[in-house]
Amino acid sequence: MKRPQRPRRKRLKGLPFNRMIPNILTLLALSAGMTAIRFALEERWEHAMLAILVAAILDALDGRVARILKGTSKFGAELDSLADFLNFGVAPALILYLWTMKDAGRIGWVLTLLFSICCVLRLARFNTDVDEPKAPPWAYNFFTGVPAPAGGGLVLLPMMLSFNLGDGFFRQPWVTGLFMIIVAGLMVSRIPTFAFKKFKVPNPLILPSMLLVGLLAATLVSAPWTTISVLLILYLASIPFSVRAYRSLRRKAQALTEGTAGTDSGEPAD
Repeated sequence: MKRPQRPRRKRLKGLPFNRMIPNILTLLALSAGMTAIRFALEERWEHAMLAILVAAILDALDGRVARILKGTSKFGAELDSLADFLNFGVAPALILYLWTMKDAGRIGWVLTLLFSICCVLRLARFNTDVDEPKAPPWAYNFFTGVPAPAGGGLVLLPMMLSFNLGDGFFRQPWVTGLFMIIVAGLMVSRIPTFAFKKFKVPNPLILPSMLLVGLLAATLVSAPWTTISVLLILYLASIPFSVRAYRSLRRKAQALTEGTAGTDSGEPAD
């Protein structure tokens, strides 16, 4: 009797290299975050900040490169989320703990844990919202709360300011701890913040915008910490405007929906 033939196993197809590039960028960002912790252990604070900056740049690139190369995947999204937690939730908190929060004893460690916990909760909420029903088109211009990369930068603002203004004030545990509480609260809040995903530059402003980018690059090279500090402060200042813009767009969308519903039901629209 002939033995029954076993079903052939499907061979794994090769993965195109362009689909690996976004994951490679994410792993490089993760390496930068880990290197930042190493620099902090060696008390090389500016090098630690530079490593976090590199991680933020790579994090901004991996998603866009994935969309351009059509290399988005569930694996890449999960990898990016885990890397964000280490780069912007763990590394900045540990850097600040080693820099000054350890002088606050148990309270300093509690605030360090608080920031990391709020960061992971913010990332978990973001991953959950991806599977929710699609939001209206105007809502894609906003994040819910401060995103993790921005939070990781904002919480390091006291250290950046200390590089130019001295350690006397900004290195005090209560100042840094206050920043950690505020930024942690912003990350887990429901406050709408600008996403800048679909920001379009009007034609008359294209040339001035390019000149502004060139000026920004020059200031980053000559005075990096001052420039980044100013950008972070401007981002904080933009939050009230983002809340106002969000509420305005929501009111317009609700009015349009109510007007359409009234027209469909035979009632006169406003």
